[in-house]
Parts: sequence; C-alpha cells; structure tokens
Amino acid sequence: MIIAGRFNGPPGSGNGGYSAGTFGGGTAREVTLRMPPPLDTPLTVVGDRIQTSEGAVVAELAPAGPITVVVPPIGYADAVDAATRYAGFAEHPFPTCYVCGPERPDGLRIFPGALDDGTTAAPWTVPDDVSEPVVWAALDCPGGWAVIQGGRPYVLGRIAAHVAHLPAPGERCVVRGALAETEGRKALVHTTLYGPDGDELARARATWIAIAR
Repeated sequence: MIIAGRFNGPPGSGNGGYSAGTFGGGTAREVTLRMPPPLDTPLTVVGDRIQTSEGAVVAELAPAGPITVVVPPIGYADAVDAATRYAGFAEHPFPTCYVCGPERPDGLRIFPGALDDGTTAAPWTVPDDVSEPVVWAALDCPGGWAVIQGGRPYVLGRIAAHVAHLPAPGERCVVRGALAETEGRKALVHTTLYGPDGDELARARATWIAIAR
C-alpha cells in the first residue's frame, strides 16, 4: 500500500486519519501510529504491523472493541456557523493538511469550530472520491480541534473508527468532535459523522499527542 502525497497531514507525512483508514482496511481495528506515515512509499502488512521495506514500524493494528460514545448531532446551518469560528483560520500548525488545512483548496475543507459547550462542529461536502479512508480522515481532525490550542499542537496517535454507511458524493454532512479527557500529553477525543438527514454514518475515538512546535 502507498499513502499518496496529496493525503498529507503535517508536511511530508500522511494525514493520521486517512493513513489509519488505509492501514485498518475497513475492518474493526484500532490503529496506533508509531511514526509519521511516510508519503509515496511502499508499505507492507506484516502480521499486525505496517512496515516500510527497511522494516521500520509505521503502525500497529489491534481489535478495536466497541465504540460507545457519540457526539450529539446539530443542524447543518449550526455547523456552518461554528465553522466561522475555526481557530485554524488564525493559527494552524499544519495549514496544508488534507483534511483541515485552510491552504488546501483541493482538500476536504473541514473546518471544525467550537460551540459554547467546547465541542466542535463542521459542515462537510463529500468529495467524488469518497472511500472508507476518506471517512476516517473526516473523523480525525474535528476531534483534534477540540483540544488543540495556540502554541501547543497535537497529532494523532491512535484511532478506531466504525463506518456504518459511506456518504454519497456531493452530500452535505456534519462532523462533530468532543474532548473526553486529557492526561499529560495525551487527549482522548470522540467524533461522529452525520448525513444530510441527521442519521449517524460513522463514529470514532482517538488519542491525540501534544508535540513540540
């Protein structure tokens, strides 16, 4: 498998959600990233690991177990309003991120803004090339922006996702994110994707790790 260069998160490495969705293969797995996923590089599944040809471990796979938490839905108009408060417009650690980078006109353009209760919400127009990895990507950053603060960037460390239904190209969806808890450099977050009719399409839980700028 190869993570194509356009699916980057931080410069030079794959977006965590997209990469994990590719590594997980659409199954009920939890993916732990052990290094920044390399771009345009052949990767191989070896048992429960994803490795480079040199043997470096990029990710580890494990059974996901149930994902029990959902972030409640809100209306599409409310999500559009929340996106106007997206903190990444003012300061973004990785502005060319495929999912949430304001400098990526060819990306997913998911801009999760904060609500009064601290959760995040963003509208999302589904691209023509929607796939399970793309949905995993959409479930990634809205959770991270529930904890990211100015001067303290975070990156994805671990994620498990359940995709019940793929949205159709062109559909207008809503992605929700919420912070569950923090411990030291780690933050546990939840995300939920809703379709145009308000039905849940997918959910995820993830651990994000604070890094030095």
